[in-house]
Amino acid sequence: MTCDLERLSRVRMIADYQFGKGTGAELFPDGSTFQLSRTKRVRQVLYSGRRIATARAKDGFFTLSIEGASIVHSLLPKKKFRVVISDDAAPFVEAGKTAFAKHVIEIDQELRAGEEVLVTDKADRLLATGQLLLSPVEILSLDSGAAVDVRVGTGSKKEE
Repeated sequence: MTCDLERLSRVRMIADYQFGKGTGAELFPDGSTFQLSRTKRVRQVLYSGRRIATARAKDGFFTLSIEGASIVHSLLPKKKFRVVISDDAAPFVEAGKTAFAKHVIEIDQELRAGEEVLVTDKADRLLATGQLLLSPVEILSLDSGAAVDVRVGTGSKKEE
């Protein structure tokens, strides 16, 4: 039991660092369980049997499920960790397709390539979660190429 409390404390600290102070406790409430690797490192964090986040092996940061992304989306101010896309691309991104640079209309300027982001429409409705592939300056200046590698969209059949 003590080991699970230590793991919970550790994953909350990582989430606070990655997404902002206070998000860890909301993202990983008491009662969260863990799926471990063979070396006993946290690989997935689950709550009520559903995956909330997965730890990336390369750096220990989290990739979010749609459930995790919706929690982060509700906690953060309107502009944080968001890539806003045009209405004509929204159905494709929501289905889990890649978000392209030409469809990005607004982006959090503090983001860096490789970070986990929330993809929303103009009305701030969560469409998907994924990994940012380019810097915000590059995305806004380019008319072609992928901007966000979408992991899963809200309308996607794929369940991670």
